[in-house]
Amino acid sequence: MASTSSATASSDPELDLIKQIRTHEVAIAELGSISSFRTVYQKNGHLFFRTSIQKATSSEEKQLDQAKAKLEKLNSQ
Repeated sequence: MASTSSATASSDPELDLIKQIRTHEVAIAELGSISSFRTVYQKNGHLFFRTSIQKATSSEEKQLDQAKAKLEKLNSQ
């Protein structure tokens, strides 16, 4: 019975979007705390690519905005 409730919770699109939003917010905060001379890697598909902190932050912000828009659209229905 417990597996049914966890399966239901994980299939909740609103909960998934909230988790995605939190993940992006944490990633942005972590990127903001890294010193500018550090190298960062960004995941693209199954591979990681070296990039600048600014590009990684901008990509995370874009993904955050997209997730927030999806959540807003889901809540407005």
